[in-house]
Amino acid sequence: MSMTGVIAGRVESDEAHLIARAKRGDQHAYGQLLARHQKVAFKAAYLITGSAAEAEDATQEACMKAWLALGRFRPGALFRPWLVQIAVNEARNRRRAAGRRDGLILRLGPGVTEPSTALSAETEAFADEQRTRLLAAVGRLREDDQLIIAARYFLALSEAEAAIALGLRRGTVKSRLSRALGRLERQLEEIE
Repeated sequence: MSMTGVIAGRVESDEAHLIARAKRGDQHAYGQLLARHQKVAFKAAYLITGSAAEAEDATQEACMKAWLALGRFRPGALFRPWLVQIAVNEARNRRRAAGRRDGLILRLGPGVTEPSTALSAETEAFADEQRTRLLAAVGRLREDDQLIIAARYFLALSEAEAAIALGLRRGTVKSRLSRALGRLERQLEEIE
């Protein structure tokens, strides 16, 4: 087994231990789970609501609902996509309740795709232009396409995690992502 596999196994084992403790009512263990995964749940909620305040409220509600539903959490399941799924549902509910039908708010902030070395002003300007072009193209896609692309690339969820978070089968994630990327490619060609 590779060193990466050993480390991943330890993390999964540690997480399973935290989940088991949290299921027994250990709030500290649950807090550790949230410290690991609440940020990605917030990002997912923000993609849907477009408001930091709404996303924060949706994430807090998701964390509370997850705590209350821990007894139904499947042994061996991954916590991160489960929490993201709850946050996505909460964000959608808030968006519907507000009567908003706006598109998702997709943002790629400067640090998301940039290397750790300093960029020249010209390179940074070009990267900003490309980012803006990409987001404009993604923004013209239908919501299902935006969500699948956001889950895989903006939130960096694995196929399995995206399937759980979006309530889809893994094969469906793969096929929808392929079709969404094809439509994105056509959108990018139209922008040129």
